[in-house]
Amino acid sequence: MNLSFNLAGALPVHRLGYGAMRLTGQPGNFGPYADWTGGQALLRRAVELGVNFIDTAQAYGNGWNERLIAAALHPYPAGLVIATKGGINKSSPTSVVADGRPAKLRADVESSLRELRVEQLALWQWHRPDPQVPIEESLGEIARLREEGKIAHVGLSNVTVEQIETARGHFPVVSVQNRYHLRERQGEDVLRYCEAHEIAFLPHGPLAAAPMAPGAPLSAGDAALERVAARLGATSAQVALAWSLHHSPNIIAIPGTTSIAHLAENVAAAALALTEEDMAALA
Repeated sequence: MNLSFNLAGALPVHRLGYGAMRLTGQPGNFGPYADWTGGQALLRRAVELGVNFIDTAQAYGNGWNERLIAAALHPYPAGLVIATKGGINKSSPTSVVADGRPAKLRADVESSLRELRVEQLALWQWHRPDPQVPIEESLGEIARLREEGKIAHVGLSNVTVEQIETARGHFPVVSVQNRYHLRERQGEDVLRYCEAHEIAFLPHGPLAAAPMAPGAPLSAGDAALERVAARLGATSAQVALAWSLHHSPNIIAIPGTTSIAHLAENVAAAALALTEEDMAALA
């Protein structure tokens, strides 16, 4: 199994990355992370363990998550890709509203540039389409931001195949981030479309955690998962992550955690070798 993916043919990354969303205030991933020093230590340890793809968003703590990443890792080591997202209004822990107005998208890009302390965003992903704004207006502004050099590469999140195809009429799409995991595969058509077009697929919630708060990983009561984990001497969560990497060569898994020990377990999942029998059992 190849454990690297070359984003846009220009950004080679390890396929086991880190999703930084949980390094924000709780509940609801709102505001700054309570353990600021601990969060920095975790991010530095991720890089030490070989993680070179970190996923964040302007809406994660309303900029605080990006600020923490910069505090921990700037100046960024060579080869580290920080992917961020924009196009969400988050006014409280429970209020998350898509906002695809061109002015909002531009403001989010400018905010991310400041918070991450960079002159260009290596990968900027549209957080989700806004049903209140014509998609062509949003895509047009994203294309302009790319042409201005504020964004190097563009990705999408929470989209359909049709929306990906529409976006590709405005700019190259190098990544798609949709909810997807071992036991939630309604978006298989999007995954296979991305695979066919060499687009990275970043499944958010790869361990079935709730979108708005930390949740229990895939494990309890899943007999097949527990059997494979027992055979490998691994945890069920590790097997679920390994399954995603085996399931498609263009998947970049981005599990999140606030524990350095759990981080090491997640990274180690990339080394698990699942057999055809394992994959059949998990299916």
